[in-house]
Amino acid sequence: MSHFGEHAIGWFGLGVLGAVVDKKRRKDWLIASAGVVGAHAASIAVKRVVRRPRPDHPSVEVLVGTPSKLSFPSSHATSTTAAAVLYSGLTGRNLVPALVPPMLASRLVLGVHYPTDVLAGAALGGLVGGLIRRKLKKNP
Repeated sequence: MSHFGEHAIGWFGLGVLGAVVDKKRRKDWLIASAGVVGAHAASIAVKRVVRRPRPDHPSVEVLVGTPSKLSFPSSHATSTTAAAVLYSGLTGRNLVPALVPPMLASRLVLGVHYPTDVLAGAALGGLVGGLIRRKLKKNP
């Protein structure tokens, strides 16, 4: 999951695939894909302001590389939640329970985030995804 969520590339790719397959709602899929990238960018902006370092304790084994030493909020949690919210609206299935908890847990298990990092990331992703989803519903 970590590699799939890196820089939101996996979620962006799924959105582009949705645009290719669902020609009727291609524009919505592309907007949703851009929203996932936007959520990811928002998390990076917050990281640069907060500047919280990643966990660094001898008892925590880090099991994956990270592109930065900054921890709050989790960009993986942000983009995954945004994707789950946005793609749920386009598929008619609630993807949040299937996608979000495993990604949040994986970031903790990998030793690269604190619990508050993943919770804040999920909140930010939910906010961005929810705002864009609402906009998509208003524009049939």
